Amino acid sequence: MDSNGPLRSKEVSRPRIVEKELSYVIVGAFFEVYNALGYGFLESIYTKALVVALRERGLLVECEVPVVVYFHGVEVGLHRLDILVEGRIILEVKSTERLSDVPKRQLRNYLSAKNLELGILLHFGPKAQYFRVLRNKEAEL
Repeated sequence: MDSNGPLRSKEVSRPRIVEKELSYVIVGAFFEVYNALGYGFLESIYTKALVVALRERGLLVECEVPVVVYFHGVEVGLHRLDILVEGRIILEVKSTERLSDVPKRQLRNYLSAKNLELGILLHFGPKAQYFRVLRNKEAEL
């Protein structure tokens, strides 16, 4: 107790983490692939290995999923997602030496186009890195 009365624990408001369990499994598969293959392969090699690792974990994995982009109700483009897991999380695979901010912005646009909340950018660079990307960047983790 201090001079102002009994000490009270402050309630800490914790943000809701989008797709916590599924993203944990995905990140585990990412590190398994990175640890086995290391740095220096093409993105297509990492993508195929990641698909194997995710399917071994019993997940529904789709590759090259088409995303149609509209402007004023008119189709103006088509993009193919690297990987879609369980129809809920988009995975974007990069294997560059350095990673710019462009892939994160691009992933956020794909999330909007598919009306999904979470994407994960997996960087198979000199150092293994992953980034959770939300459609609403002001949202929680």
